[in-house]
Amino acid sequence: MQCYTELTPPTAVTHSITLQFVPGQGTNLAVAKSSLLQIFKTKVVSAELEAPAGTLHSNASKSAAKYGSRLSNDDDGLEASFLGGDNMGQKADRANSTKLVLLHEASLPGIITGLARIKSRITSSGADALLVAFKDARLSLVEWDARRQALTTVSIHYYEQDELQGAPWASNLGNYANFLVADPGSRCAALKFGPRNLAILPFRQADEDIDMGDWDDAPKPSRGLSDAVIDGANSIEETPYSPSFVLRLSNLDPTLLHPVHLAFLYQYREPTFGILSSTTSASNSLGRKDHFTYMVFTLDLQQKASTTLLSIGGLPQDLFRVVPLPAPVGGALLVGANELIHIDQAGKANGVAVNPMTKQATSFTLVDQSELNLRLEGSTIEVLLPELGEFLIVLHDGRMALLSFRIDGRTVSGLEIKMIPQEAGGSIIPCRAVSLSRLGRSAMFVGSEEGDSLVIGWSSLLKNGARKRSRIADVGIELDLEDEDLEDDDDDDDDDLYGEDTPAKQQLVTTSGVANGGDLTFRVHDRLISIAPIHRITYGQPDWVADSEEARNSDGVSSDLQLVCAVGRGKAGSLAVMNVEMQPKVIGKFDFPEARGLWTVCAKQPIPKSLQGDKEGGAISNDYDTPGQYDKFMIVAKVDLDGYETSDVYALTAAGFESLTGTEFEPAAGFTVEAGTLGKDSRIIQVLKSEVRCYDGNLGLSQIIPMLDENTGAEPRVLSASFADPYLLLIRDDSSVFVIFARVDKNNAEYELEELENDDQTLGATKWLTGCLYTDTDGIFAESDVKKRANGAQKPEGNILMFLLSADGALYIYRLPDLSKPLYVAKDLSYIPPGLSADFTARKGTPKEKIAQLLVADLGDATHKAPYLILRHENDDLTFYQPFRFRPSSSSNSGLSDTLFFHKLPNSSFAKPAEEAPEDDTPHGPRFLSMRRCANVSGYSTVFLPGSSPSFVIKSSKSLPKVVGLQGSGVQAMSSFHTEGCEHGFIYADSHGIARVTQIPTDCSYAELGLSTKKVPIGVDVDTISYHPPSKSYVAGCNKEEPFELPKDDDYHKEWAREVLAFKPMAERGVLNLISPVTWTIIDSVELEQSETVLCVETLNLEVSESTNERKQLVAVGTALCKGEDHPTRGHVYVYDVVDVIPEPGRPETNRKLKLVAKEDIPRGAVTAISEVGRQGLMLVAQGQKCMVRGLKEDGTLLPVAFMDMNCHVTSVKEVPGTGLCLMSDAFKGVWFTGYTEEPYKMMLLGKSCTRMEVLNADFLPDGNELFIVAGDAEGHIHILQFDPEHPKSLQGHLLLHRTSFNTGAHLPTSSRLLPIAPDVFASLVRANNHEPAPQLLLFASPTGVLSTLRPLSESSYRRLSSLASQLATTLPHAAGLNPKGYRMPAAHCPLPGVDAGLGRNIVDGSMLQRFTELGTGRRGEIAGRAGYNGADEVRGELETILGWAGLRYL
Repeated sequence: MQCYTELTPPTAVTHSITLQFVPGQGTNLAVAKSSLLQIFKTKVVSAELEAPAGTLHSNASKSAAKYGSRLSNDDDGLEASFLGGDNMGQKADRANSTKLVLLHEASLPGIITGLARIKSRITSSGADALLVAFKDARLSLVEWDARRQALTTVSIHYYEQDELQGAPWASNLGNYANFLVADPGSRCAALKFGPRNLAILPFRQADEDIDMGDWDDAPKPSRGLSDAVIDGANSIEETPYSPSFVLRLSNLDPTLLHPVHLAFLYQYREPTFGILSSTTSASNSLGRKDHFTYMVFTLDLQQKASTTLLSIGGLPQDLFRVVPLPAPVGGALLVGANELIHIDQAGKANGVAVNPMTKQATSFTLVDQSELNLRLEGSTIEVLLPELGEFLIVLHDGRMALLSFRIDGRTVSGLEIKMIPQEAGGSIIPCRAVSLSRLGRSAMFVGSEEGDSLVIGWSSLLKNGARKRSRIADVGIELDLEDEDLEDDDDDDDDDLYGEDTPAKQQLVTTSGVANGGDLTFRVHDRLISIAPIHRITYGQPDWVADSEEARNSDGVSSDLQLVCAVGRGKAGSLAVMNVEMQPKVIGKFDFPEARGLWTVCAKQPIPKSLQGDKEGGAISNDYDTPGQYDKFMIVAKVDLDGYETSDVYALTAAGFESLTGTEFEPAAGFTVEAGTLGKDSRIIQVLKSEVRCYDGNLGLSQIIPMLDENTGAEPRVLSASFADPYLLLIRDDSSVFVIFARVDKNNAEYELEELENDDQTLGATKWLTGCLYTDTDGIFAESDVKKRANGAQKPEGNILMFLLSADGALYIYRLPDLSKPLYVAKDLSYIPPGLSADFTARKGTPKEKIAQLLVADLGDATHKAPYLILRHENDDLTFYQPFRFRPSSSSNSGLSDTLFFHKLPNSSFAKPAEEAPEDDTPHGPRFLSMRRCANVSGYSTVFLPGSSPSFVIKSSKSLPKVVGLQGSGVQAMSSFHTEGCEHGFIYADSHGIARVTQIPTDCSYAELGLSTKKVPIGVDVDTISYHPPSKSYVAGCNKEEPFELPKDDDYHKEWAREVLAFKPMAERGVLNLISPVTWTIIDSVELEQSETVLCVETLNLEVSESTNERKQLVAVGTALCKGEDHPTRGHVYVYDVVDVIPEPGRPETNRKLKLVAKEDIPRGAVTAISEVGRQGLMLVAQGQKCMVRGLKEDGTLLPVAFMDMNCHVTSVKEVPGTGLCLMSDAFKGVWFTGYTEEPYKMMLLGKSCTRMEVLNADFLPDGNELFIVAGDAEGHIHILQFDPEHPKSLQGHLLLHRTSFNTGAHLPTSSRLLPIAPDVFASLVRANNHEPAPQLLLFASPTGVLSTLRPLSESSYRRLSSLASQLATTLPHAAGLNPKGYRMPAAHCPLPGVDAGLGRNIVDGSMLQRFTELGTGRRGEIAGRAGYNGADEVRGELETILGWAGLRYL
């Protein structure tokens, strides 16, 4: 069988909402991405904090040095392309920006269809709860668990029972528009599901006072047994919700036969909602119009009854949404395709027409603003300035408009729409928005399924008086709008059903204020990277300018291939260039085989005595201070061919690397273990194996501390060291620790190293394996958790902590300089528990994990960084723990031992196996290389893992820590590198003896997807893409929208030539773009006919000569020509060649053009798919209802030689290369398995699937000597089929066998690519000797941005992995209380695509296997034993070969 694994998380945002979810984190943003739920907090940063990400590499273009000599050659210094003196940074913009910081993310086994905020005051956390709706009528109420730092499920509600589905002939739930709405006062929530069902879920408020603080005389309902949940133990437990009930909309009103949309309204005492519906379905063809009705109902939650408040009929039939409006406007806004209509609480309607089509679509009275020519389909509306009654409209193409209301007293007298001009930021959103969520007084989150989701902000350019008034009003903007804080609490006159009305003093007339679109300026503050939707995937070779310095430097650090995806829609259309590992930007490289350690230091020069007296009162040169300076020295630890260990120091100057002479640095002193600075960068510390040497800023030796035990006379060797000014921690080979303190003299002029006094017997008697020092700048390890102290709140030496790991696996934390007793002790860290605390105790007999290194480091970017505890295992796997503070209710202490906890983060990446070194290469055995903390590498605070699996631990403010590998061979030395030519880069020496000065490319993202991703904007829809190997270029099939015009020369419609239409419909026109991977720019374009769109582009090896049988790689393009319903759809087949031409001046990459070779007109039907077929260089073309084999003739025509009749619409065509076995998928009639023969030319049907399956994509999956057919349908199912004519139920092969089906959820496999699996060399040799075919896998792409694989498994692996997945499903907790097994099962209404021959087998869920590392060591061993493994190590070895990008490292 097979294993399905998701390689990247979904990136398309489907829903978002703001709420107070995590206590103490301000306003949170909950973002739903199909099956991923993320919780963010907001952080306002100034432009100075943004500068490192955007301006660190302003001088990187200066670096193009040629390295012709080795670094050890002192006379021939390297050129200064990446070296040099200090320079002044550019002046930063001081404008503030709102950034997102990820707090938590959870992958849910379900499809999220809605989010709602529930402000319940009786939740365990005291904060808001989040109600999540899932596909097929499911609700989960979740809240934040501060103890587990995760979501906890409060309740689960299912409405999938058969008795709730209505008539027997009703369709399944997935075919209806199900949505979730909540009352603004959080009194209840409603889920509309099925054709006309409404589930009401009431919520309790504190003391059952449902937002009645101003109505003291109102009777309070009594609490009865119906308001409690009785568990199995017959105990009554109070819950934040009451029992839910289902209302039939037809019972509310008999006319609610076709509900369109509903929403709860503001300013009502009882839960009240407005619903838009009709007695008949909307239809333009039947001439119906103005038959919609808007009705308002109020709910009595106690009696489960409703009352009709108002009903307004005769509304336009193109209305599709009800938007509730808060005070001061109130009422509801009805959104239609051509108009906006506001209805207040009294039923008064005011509307505005936004395009000329409104007059034809409705007779409803509207204000005419048809000159705007707006299309409101797919638009979203959100409050912009609530106190002024202004709203932001984001149209389907990303343009923005302001909606303002004219208010006379307490009533709305009119609406007005004004477009935001482009110069004011009206076009900063490139595509349609699916959600808008206000983040503060001047920021909003724009969620999108078609491109990056943005955080936009606005600023006002008003006069002084208006600006002052706006600031006063902004005080209320900080509060939540749904709390009705803008209402007046003094007006108690109205005692009817309506709530308070805002007094006239708050009713601001917007036409004289901010309502002018030119007064607001919008800009982008932050973005969430998205690669959704993915239309097509291909792969190609990276390319550079021939014989360029970049091409030479990239040798050895660039991948063989790169994955290129066509992503986005509209102006967000882009190419996503992805690599599994980081491709560093090489500034220069040179041979340096003896390097075993690299350290760059920036030390200030010693202050002369003549200046010491003036240093406080006068200015001192920059040479005597380090802030803003570049690195000055580089210390290199060397091992020559004879194994002799030395250390050298080099000066980083404008002249290059210079070996320093005349200093007191002794190369023969020994091998450098670690190097750094102490004493505020005034002392350079060199840690040798036998001693510690201290130098001043000019490398003058000032002190030597030998490693000598005065009591025993032993001389222990230093194994590792850790710096945290003013302390130095040494771990020695006798398992002892040695702490050095840099003490300053009375005059604060000189620093002297001395051993820190040790009064703790535990510290001296315990055997220590590893340790590190950490400077706590955020106060996460402060003594008290009541209020975390910021920088400077503690004493300078009070925020230095020492983390030690003992030989028995215990974690000890000391706060320096106090070594008398540990501050925190966790005895069982080596068991790798999911949560670590001081009182955690593992079960007896549980095996321990061997930990090689412990490191605490800050991870993050310029926006946000936080400390993490990183454990490095013996096999170089990494485990991350995030520290947090929490005071349990049972504890009255606030000390560190009682309030400090560590939460284990998911990490499913595995380290590469160690490289086998030559026998004579390492005479003294492999050397342990410690992880390296890097404070600023291209703006990232990161950790580098050296060795055979070199990797960066990278985290951005919007992601969890991810392990991203460094392309190339193993790394044996690495250090940060900051010079003028290589700002905030790094230098490393690989296992082949080559040293490189590099940078992390800033045009790529890494942490969001866990791989290197570069987005190349195209600006139009990129529907398909193909790679042309001979020219090393890409051909992208794009479609752009343009106004549709009727043909002026039509002989049958002379009146078309006289048509004058201002509001024209939009139609697509295809464009072929030739893209160079050197610069990722368009170098040639071919525009197709009007209304002709590109459907498919493929690179085929075609025969171009009938006489010589010459083959050539050509680009075949299939198009569709659609000019309306009254014209038949036609198509074309174009064949292009990429030829060499003279490039444009200054653009050497423009040396290629597209040349038309052949063109074939298809009179009936569009060309939907093209594939290569057979061995004679022919192509298989899916044209209309036929699949035809065509050959390219020398006269430029395509000769048909064979065909097969299809049913409806062919969505994909695939062939097993060179065999003639073809696979066609039909949009309505399943898949067809056919065979093609060349003597004679003939196509025959071998077998087909069930004729009731909507197939979006189909492909082959070879597995040894077996061939499987993989089909993906419109419901998100993957069906595994097989052709077996010997099976008795297959009717001699005419019916395909159905092996199994698997549900991918919302991640529809719309595109696929068959890729070879590249295992290690040994496995390849074994397979070659056994004459086994190379294994292959299928790479899927989905509209949600998920890349996934389906790879075959051997029988033994399948049995064990299937059992392992089942064990994990029952052992691990699942967010929102969902069932992962049920999520992967095919839907009940899904028909069998073939003869059932599955025998109960299912595809293994790789997403469940990835969670194996979340377990502790003991549980992993137990689960492995139950699944048939010999231990957790054997499970790891098998998961390493099937999870993630295993076998695809060539990408």
